[in-house]
Amino acid sequence: MAHHDRALKAVVMLGMLVIIFAGIRAGADIVVPFILALFVAVILNPLVMLLQRIGLPRLLAVALIIGIIVLASVLLLTTLAAMLNDFARTLPQYRLVMLAWLEETRQLMARFGVPFSFGEAMALADPNAAINLVSRLVSQLSGAISGIFLLLMTVVFMLFEAPLLPGKLRRILSRPGDGMAAIQQALDSVSRYLILKTAISLLTGVVVWLLLWLMGVRFALLWSVLAFALNYIPNIGSVIAAVPPVIQALIFNGSWESVVVAVGYLLINLVIGNMLEPRWMGRGLGLSTLVVFLSLIFWGWLLGLVGMLLSVPLTIVVKIALEQTPGGERLALLLSDGRPPGDGRPHSV
Repeated sequence: MAHHDRALKAVVMLGMLVIIFAGIRAGADIVVPFILALFVAVILNPLVMLLQRIGLPRLLAVALIIGIIVLASVLLLTTLAAMLNDFARTLPQYRLVMLAWLEETRQLMARFGVPFSFGEAMALADPNAAINLVSRLVSQLSGAISGIFLLLMTVVFMLFEAPLLPGKLRRILSRPGDGMAAIQQALDSVSRYLILKTAISLLTGVVVWLLLWLMGVRFALLWSVLAFALNYIPNIGSVIAAVPPVIQALIFNGSWESVVVAVGYLLINLVIGNMLEPRWMGRGLGLSTLVVFLSLIFWGWLLGLVGMLLSVPLTIVVKIALEQTPGGERLALLLSDGRPPGDGRPHSV
């Protein structure tokens, strides 16, 4: 009978999870901006507190930080929009270059007996298709300004609410001591991860820009911003970011330059991703490599690109929440890297 009750309880819980996930997907247009604003507020709150310790009132501290972000966002979006327009205008000029490169590729494939359709390849490399894609990106950048404004307004109200939140939570939680300790642990872990990941991503973007600028690859700033953004995606983000500049260097600069760019991206990933990041992250966040990859797929399916960018901190929150619930310790252990709590070996996610 007890076994039957446990099975029924498990089925009910799974059904509830399915309903919750379906609701989150259906309301993604509302949920995703809220989650993104929440994590931005988590990153900015330590900076606000630092300015408060210096002597600034919280109102001025929040206004100063948000003002800097707005100014930087406007400058970045304006620069990217101009660069994308320039990229679209130059695409037709390279049609002859692409034709010659495809003809060389066809001859090389013919030597090895590999079938190669010149017409289909040229259709894939049609500048008009690329121009349409770039035009859509420019229009999306223009529409992103209103979205960023609403996002920052939500962040502002969250930052003003932050000092009042601990008192409210203590009144709500049934076990205030344990509950506040778990919330603080989650905030500390997520905040530390996001701040360090932002610094590492910024360093990656700067080094990528320097590499492409030295190699004479056009639109270096565009590809460096892409490298910065995709570096938040674990495991595959840096690989995806390397594909467009390598292809551009192969077609427009030459084979040797494309090899150098590819090797440069590989070295950047090895040095920053596999050497500096584990050292800065310390022991890491206690998630296994398999869980990090599966969480990337799951959160990407549930929340789209934002879910992929925030897959690690979201999984951290879930893991800490499971550790505080009866019967959730075993699931939390499955998400962990399996190391004892006292193990201080470096580990990066």
